[in-house]
Amino acid sequence: MPGKHLFEYAVIRVVPRVEREEFLNVGIVLYCKQQRYLQTVFYLNRERLQVFCPALDVEEVEAYLSAFLKVSKGSKDGGPIARLDLPSRFRWLTATRSTIVQVSKTHVGLCDDLDKVLQKLVDQLVL
Repeated sequence: MPGKHLFEYAVIRVVPRVEREEFLNVGIVLYCKQQRYLQTVFYLNRERLQVFCPALDVEEVEAYLSAFLKVSKGSKDGGPIARLDLPSRFRWLTATRSTIVQVSKTHVGLCDDLDKVLQKLVDQLVL
């Protein structure tokens, strides 16, 4: 379907010490209601995370991020949240939380190609 699509996205962040409010961007959650599109992409640079916070349990962070992927994809092994409809899953993924994995505020945009804009956001904000 040609034309611009309204999309929403949030940046996934690792916040090793919540009280310090320091973070590293590690991924993007992108949603488009019109196209029934919900994708989560993350890139975990272990060396960078270890320099940023040597005490960080990177395996634990990977487990949390894997749960984000499962919810995003609606995987059967993603628990009850993964069985919700697309808008509800996106809202859950982008809800404010005070844990080691957090997301930015939600931002909006228009695009022709959701996959391209997802990669562009990853390139600009994560890599």
